[in-house]
Amino acid sequence: MTKKIGNNRYVYLIYREGDSVVHRYIGPERGTDANTLFTLQKFTAQVPEKFRDLFWDTSLSKIHLGKHARYVIERVLEIGSLDAYNWLQLVYPSRKIMEVLLTSRGLSDKSQNYWRIWFGTCDA
Repeated sequence: MTKKIGNNRYVYLIYREGDSVVHRYIGPERGTDANTLFTLQKFTAQVPEKFRDLFWDTSLSKIHLGKHARYVIERVLEIGSLDAYNWLQLVYPSRKIMEVLLTSRGLSDKSQNYWRIWFGTCDA
């Protein structure tokens, strides 16, 4: 879907997640094509197969990215790669990731310290 704001047009991805309709901002209309949108939607609708090793204790098809956000974020921050973190940023806003980081009891001190430095919430 595109939305006109002022003289510019912006692309939003709209999809149903359970009972909710989700509107996700993609970017300016210029340079965005349908294949890119479809790939992005598929990539952010569920945990990609390439991250199976992060979620060894459950089936990827049973992970609901909305309901299990804390679990997914904690797991990626604790043992994920930079590639997994980049995917995480496509799925969740930074605000949500920081909220989990600051309130989590499931992250090790080492991981919490690293990500707090990464986000600039503490001094090195």
